[in-house]
Amino acid sequence: MTLLLSSLQRLARSLAVLMAACLVVVGAQAQPMAIPKYIAGEHYQVLPEPIKVAADDKIEVMEIFWYGCGHCKDFEPLIVAWQKSMPDDVAFARTPAVWRKQMRPHAALYYVAEALDLPHEVHIDLFNLLIKNRSLNDQKKFAAVFARYGVSSEDFDKLYKSFGTTSKVNKAEKRLRKNYLSQGTPEVVVNGKYRVSSGKGVSQAGMLEVVNFLIELERSAKPVAALSAGAAG
Repeated sequence: MTLLLSSLQRLARSLAVLMAACLVVVGAQAQPMAIPKYIAGEHYQVLPEPIKVAADDKIEVMEIFWYGCGHCKDFEPLIVAWQKSMPDDVAFARTPAVWRKQMRPHAALYYVAEALDLPHEVHIDLFNLLIKNRSLNDQKKFAAVFARYGVSSEDFDKLYKSFGTTSKVNKAEKRLRKNYLSQGTPEVVVNGKYRVSSGKGVSQAGMLEVVNFLIELERSAKPVAALSAGAAG
């Protein structure tokens, strides 16, 4: 009888523990799902097809800009400040906007400055020049800007008209039209998957908050992706 009573008591304790666990699970499932701070279609757009990024081990943040865009110049100090506190697992890049023929020379200026590794100030000078005249296509005036940074007109002309620069402009145009489906400037594409724009309740400073949110989203998805890849292997 004592043995039977002891067995029944153990069974009762086990059932109590099981019921408590079930109540915790049911209670957790009954809790309302947390609403995301930023919503796809409202604060950012999900691109139809993910685009391959330069480095698989980094979360890429790509700014789309145009030197003839006043809003891009306003965004410049914000994105520069953001870069200074950028996490180690994030890679920042830029691509000049090319929607129209008149924008191709301006995109070439960016790639010339990049090839020469010129200081950030050259970009501000180019903003100041082209915001005043968005259709400007004067190679001599462009060379004069670069001359302030010790670049001879011969070196500028060589790079500006080079095959390498033209190829980069062509690739930028293709990226915007076919991949990023960009609709304005400035915009930011996060890890080849999400496009962030200002407007519709999102300020320029707010754009970077959305970018940070999407970086965290991509970061949290990485272990799951790695686990899936390992299981597939």
